Amino acid sequence: MSNKILVTGGAGNVASALVAKLARHPDNEIVVADNLLTGSPERVPVELPNVRFVKCDVNDFADISGLFYSCGFDYVFHYAAVVGVQRTLEHPLWVLRDITGIENLLRLSKNTGVRRVYYSSSSEVYGEPFEVPQNEDTTPLNSRLPYAVVKNIGEVYLRTYQREFGLEYIIFRLFNTYGPNQSEDFVLPRFVRAALRNEPITIYGDGSQTRTFCYVDDNVDACLAAHYNDRFVNDTVNIGGADEISIRELAELVLRVTGSDSELVNLPALPEGDMTRRRPDLTKMRQLLDREPVGLEEGIRRLAEHYRTQGLVS
Repeated sequence: MSNKILVTGGAGNVASALVAKLARHPDNEIVVADNLLTGSPERVPVELPNVRFVKCDVNDFADISGLFYSCGFDYVFHYAAVVGVQRTLEHPLWVLRDITGIENLLRLSKNTGVRRVYYSSSSEVYGEPFEVPQNEDTTPLNSRLPYAVVKNIGEVYLRTYQREFGLEYIIFRLFNTYGPNQSEDFVLPRFVRAALRNEPITIYGDGSQTRTFCYVDDNVDACLAAHYNDRFVNDTVNIGGADEISIRELAELVLRVTGSDSELVNLPALPEGDMTRRRPDLTKMRQLLDREPVGLEEGIRRLAEHYRTQGLVS
């Protein structure tokens, strides 16, 4: 018996990798829905017999409802969202429209018999952290910017639908995830490609802000372990990397791994949205992976090798 699975935002970096691994199971029938605002159809593995792509906007009820009623999904991975710090700061109304998409998706999931919804939330819900590491159950949320507030609202919607209608969910709070299909809107692809070209690497502010970085395979493997093993149902899981590093140290590590002669250039700090520190409590994620996450140096090496072998340096 097949499982019919919807992946919204499936033309994005993380969700397309998720689709590819879901498709390894022949019993999964996967429909990817994406409005291609930031996604790319080239990322969707439509050459696989159990993957289908539909250009569709989850924020438009008339557009997305036909897909639900015609397909009868068992599971939904909701990864569609406006992403990228600069983009979300420049277009806050685009971000707020994503609330409509959450409402549409949950109404349709409840009305068509979806068994469980997986939601791609974000470390941004923590805002400036009250404690480090950030824990899913004890760290207070401090959302201020539209992107973070919308993700927080989405989490509240999921918990409310579970209480009201019994719709199961798992919330994945994603910390910085990187991988071969990510655009240069994001820091690690930008740093690595600049380093491979021996071009200047630009850093906002003094680079003292810290982050952890999660290789995309770790992200997908942990999320699918929760799906296939029914772990952390009606719960929240941090998905991130283990190595906390400042942005300046990250740039220096990229130079060292790639052997680059690039110069580090400091730009003025972003006016908002660049939180000072991010480090997740990975207790739950480690239980799902049953191994340590990929180290940052190894992940950078993989990313650089991908760019070289695919001719993506120039």
